[in-house]
Amino acid sequence: MRALIVITPRNFRDETVSLARLLFGKWGVTPVIASYTKGEKECVGTHGAIYKPELNATKLTSEGFDALLVVDGPGVDEYKLHDFRPLLDLIKDFVSNKKVVGAIGNSVKVVARANVITDRTISAPKDEEISRLVRIYRGRESEKPIEYDKFLLTARNPQSAEQFLNAMLEQMGVK
Repeated sequence: MRALIVITPRNFRDETVSLARLLFGKWGVTPVIASYTKGEKECVGTHGAIYKPELNATKLTSEGFDALLVVDGPGVDEYKLHDFRPLLDLIKDFVSNKKVVGAIGNSVKVVARANVITDRTISAPKDEEISRLVRIYRGRESEKPIEYDKFLLTARNPQSAEQFLNAMLEQMGVK
């Protein structure tokens, strides 16, 4: 099994990525890091962790992957991932092919903008912009810290990252 982990070129939450790589590896899921950097640039997290993306996410499809994780952090807003059409299309591709898509914290707005939350319940940060997107795209906000609904796994905040990633592994059928 393989899980695609999408990060921003700068200021992604490195804790989320390192924990995902650790847990995925422990359960036999190969983590594949992708970003939208040009060339062979390294991506730097908020705490200085450096990852060299294995793939350029602009040319990807869900084929060959079992899950997609959109990593949170300040870079999501800085790079306006919620407006980046190739990522929004990639999320739609995963959901339409019944593959797990995970978003945590502020990356939930990217999933909302991909227009895949209609009639789905999601856990999202208490944020006016995200609440507005949930209303626009006809989703439902959950009071739970983590929510899974029709191949979409969302978590309100990064403090529940370990529980979130364990739930992702369960939904992938490996745990």
